[in-house]
Amino acid sequence: METGQIAGVYAEVSGFPTPVSAHVKVEELPEYRVYSVTADWSQSDLVRGSRLHYSQQWTLIADTNNHKTVRTVLPPGPCTPVSGELLRAFSPIRGLKAIVREAGNQQLLEIWDCHGLRKCLNLTALNIHGRVYDDVQFGSLSWSECEGKLLYVAEKSRNSSAGGESACREDRNVYCEDWGEALTSKSVPVVCVVDLHSGAVDVLQGVPEDVSPGQALWAPGYQSVFFVGWYHEPFRLGLKFCSNRSSSLFELDMEGRCERLSGENLSVSCPRLSPDGSTLVFLQGRVFGPHHQCLSLQQLDLKSRKTSALIDVLNRPQAGEFAGVYETLSPCCWSADSQRVVFSSACRNWKDLFVVDRKSKKVLSLSDNLSAASRDCGSWKLLTIQRDLMVVCCSSPNTPPTLRVGFLPEKSEAMTWQTLQQPAMTFDFSWTSLDIKPPPEEDNMQYPGLDFGSVLVKPSRPLCDSRIPLVVFIHGGPHSQFPAEWNSTTAGLVKLGCAVLMVNYRGSTGFGQDSILSLIGNIGSQDVKDVQVPTNSETTVRHLFCNDKSFVFSKRAVLAALWSDETLDPKRVAVIGGSHGGFLCCHLVGQYPDFYKACAARNPVINAATLLGTSDIVDWRYTSAGFQFSYDSVPTAEVLAALLQKSPITHAVQIKAAVLLMLGGKDRRVSPHQGLELYKVLKSRASPVRLLWFPEDGHSLSRVDTQADCFVNTALWLQQHL
Repeated sequence: METGQIAGVYAEVSGFPTPVSAHVKVEELPEYRVYSVTADWSQSDLVRGSRLHYSQQWTLIADTNNHKTVRTVLPPGPCTPVSGELLRAFSPIRGLKAIVREAGNQQLLEIWDCHGLRKCLNLTALNIHGRVYDDVQFGSLSWSECEGKLLYVAEKSRNSSAGGESACREDRNVYCEDWGEALTSKSVPVVCVVDLHSGAVDVLQGVPEDVSPGQALWAPGYQSVFFVGWYHEPFRLGLKFCSNRSSSLFELDMEGRCERLSGENLSVSCPRLSPDGSTLVFLQGRVFGPHHQCLSLQQLDLKSRKTSALIDVLNRPQAGEFAGVYETLSPCCWSADSQRVVFSSACRNWKDLFVVDRKSKKVLSLSDNLSAASRDCGSWKLLTIQRDLMVVCCSSPNTPPTLRVGFLPEKSEAMTWQTLQQPAMTFDFSWTSLDIKPPPEEDNMQYPGLDFGSVLVKPSRPLCDSRIPLVVFIHGGPHSQFPAEWNSTTAGLVKLGCAVLMVNYRGSTGFGQDSILSLIGNIGSQDVKDVQVPTNSETTVRHLFCNDKSFVFSKRAVLAALWSDETLDPKRVAVIGGSHGGFLCCHLVGQYPDFYKACAARNPVINAATLLGTSDIVDWRYTSAGFQFSYDSVPTAEVLAALLQKSPITHAVQIKAAVLLMLGGKDRRVSPHQGLELYKVLKSRASPVRLLWFPEDGHSLSRVDTQADCFVNTALWLQQHL
């Protein structure tokens, strides 16, 4: 295909909107109960080179006596563009809408009711604090019960330092720490309260000096607030994608008295208050170690001040059962009676929806993905639950995101889902979830018996009679997951005629804490071999081309069929991935130079030794190689040698595949000089290599125009070299 045709394919697969949040408003009428469901959507627009945001509303009518049975769903309202909204929150009684909006260089706080704009404050002009935080790590916007006050988090004003003009001149070039990748404008957060009657804005005092507050919400009675505080001494470490940062849950009253509510040397996040105000649930994990881990769900009884585990960390989940908590909690996650908590989480190759009962502590699946023989959706994400009506986003590798609703069932009731927004189309792809057990020689001796998974997606009807080229797609992290959900890169490549294998190697989330821990000290070997091991061993990639049915996996029908799948071309295999996925890509083409014909890597780790002093998560650099981290750690010859030995650069001279590198100039997680290091090695040997440099993008290469450019260049590169 020509460049324009490839760009057209990407425009099609990347243009589907995704619901990102939802709100439910309930109105009681004499004979009916009316549920108004408002969903906020995000959609990429390649013409503008930006993401559009809009809202859409549905009206559901249920009987008063049987309010969990929807009688009628009215046609949805029009899509209403949302411009400049950073944060939005609805008041608990009258449904007032608070919005923090970006308007030019100003940040405005708007209050809306049924008659229009009720109040507007120019937060920038008030100059009480810096910019309001709207990120998922720190940001929050919370109404008090009386609906007279709002709570949010903002950057501390730098104009309030003592010493006047001379002190400002003296300090203006002093280095200011930030919270790393994608949080470079976040340094010293403060908790702010605005009185909607007087218009006064106050910065709450009493937060410990070594703590950065975020995720704030009102405590019952609105005389105090809860917040998560991250410890930032002796220096800050990157927060994005890192659930292992030392932090605590605090309560701060209006007089400046602050109390720590959680234990020491732990990591906490996502505090959520029950509707009856009696209980606070939150996620808790270990400090340091893997950058993302299986978490426990804790419940704090606000009367007794006692904390207990609602869901413990799962070390070794059983096949086909709940696998642990790995995802953040939805802003609204409680049942109406305050007895159950609903959440989404990774579960092997899926993302599922679960509910836990506070009394029995039993966890049940609501998406039914764990037992259904035919699974129409591989991914279920909770957007909200209000008055027991759940709003979820569902998708699969061949179906773009859809919006579904369902009432939380009682113990004896069956779960019923209703689709509000059908997908614009379903693609003619076939997809399969694979469960894979490593061969005995590759078993982890410290954590034996672990398995892993992958998701294979390919055209149902190949574009031509020849065999299909295979693209191995490896996720980053490494402690993340490729669920069986809509992925525009995968869909675009399959639409162009490739098969795509998305690998969840050992260390991925959704397989238990033991799987995550098994990768520590084994990067560059265990994860590489999970994707591919030497000839005559069972592998993620190689078993797709093997005809020997006598393997351990022969009892699994899907894998046995894949071993003899003659539609895949073993002579046309490529590998793509970003971050740790890029690290594995470069390892694979170096360790198996005759197997892969092409590689496309985004912001890959190439030399872990030279990365040690430049990454915003230096702790993970030590941990990944099997070393303990402390803030006063200084690199030793042993550490540097181990990091170098585990790096793709040691295999660079063996690379034969054509390598495409895509680097973000503002990447704080993996310095772009990592990719440049490999580029120079390949250039010096006249190996086929191309480098794309995106000066304004960071580690995720998430700008709309960048993503389009990366896909088109990757597709052209694969087309040329496969």
